[in-house]
Amino acid sequence: MANLKEIRNRITSVGSTMQITSAMKMVSAAKLKRAQDAILQMRPYANKLTDLLVNLSSSLDSSEGGDFSSERKQQNILFVAITSNRGLCGGFNANIIKKILSIIDSNYSNKNIQIMSIGKKSSEYFKNNNFNVIGTHDEIYSDLTYENVSVISESIMNNYIEGKTDKVILVYNQFKNAATQNVMGENYLPVEAPEEQKGAIGDYIFEPQKQKIVKELIPKSLKTQLYKAILDSHASEHGARMTAMHKATDNASELKKDLTLSYNKARQAAITAEILEIVGGAEALKG
Repeated sequence: MANLKEIRNRITSVGSTMQITSAMKMVSAAKLKRAQDAILQMRPYANKLTDLLVNLSSSLDSSEGGDFSSERKQQNILFVAITSNRGLCGGFNANIIKKILSIIDSNYSNKNIQIMSIGKKSSEYFKNNNFNVIGTHDEIYSDLTYENVSVISESIMNNYIEGKTDKVILVYNQFKNAATQNVMGENYLPVEAPEEQKGAIGDYIFEPQKQKIVKELIPKSLKTQLYKAILDSHASEHGARMTAMHKATDNASELKKDLTLSYNKARQAAITAEILEIVGGAEALKG
């Protein structure tokens, strides 16, 4: 059994760790509230725009300006990996990397894989493992606005139009609640109608012309889709970190209780040993 000083030092260390994790939990809870409000307000607008986008794209062809829905041979596959800049959030970042690797192994093992990373954790992993990282945007979280995300979206769209990429997939954590995040592998480009809608699009009257709608609505919808994905990931990050720090605090509390019990047992054993030595000495003097 460890001596009393060692146990006391461990109790002090665990207590300090518990204070840190508890403070980080409270900070994440405050940040989560703001991030959650942002994504809940954004989601209905983004979903409606997406519905308009797929309906419009299904009625267009490349001759009408549907550059973002044109069919082409898919050789260059771009993954937009949305992670966080910091750790201490459980499997939040690892799940994104695992999802991308799984999609590659299942569907694109013989394709040219490109990575655009948003968040330092994905940047570090894919660079260290010799993937073709064509862009990093780790600074986006310091000023997360629609305008700044639009710049990233425009670069993705330009690469697609120029033929540098043939398919774009967003991989991110979709926020459900503080304890649950769903890992999403979402098609970004080309724009495709859902299977149940293909071939069953109604007869629409377009005002103004389709070409003008394509130039304005589709790029705006794609920018909104990426912005929503990053907001989802941002809220998910704080939820995952708050949950991880809550569990860490609980574990530290349990460990501190166990160490305190061990300390008391060791202290009691030491006191008992001293009493036995005194009694033994007294008996020896009597003899």
